[in-house]
Amino acid sequence: MRKIALVAAASAAALSLAACSEATEESAEETTEAAAADAEANMEAAGETMEAGAEEVAAEADAAAAEVEAEVEGETVEEAAAE
Repeated sequence: MRKIALVAAASAAALSLAACSEATEESAEETTEAAAADAEANMEAAGETMEAGAEEVAAEADAAAAEVEAEVEGETVEEAAAE
């Protein structure tokens, strides 16, 4: 009788561990998926910020080039920018 109780207790413990590790595995998978989604969103936001910054730098470079051309050619900045 004692052996049956011991086997039953061991079986119950094994089932508890199996259920626990399955829940832990599912939780880890959910955490990984959430982290991947966050990383993707952050990379997209960073890319958009970099693109906006590059466009701003390009506009400033065009304006500076127009100023230099206007000074060299003896024309207005608007005339130089139109060319």
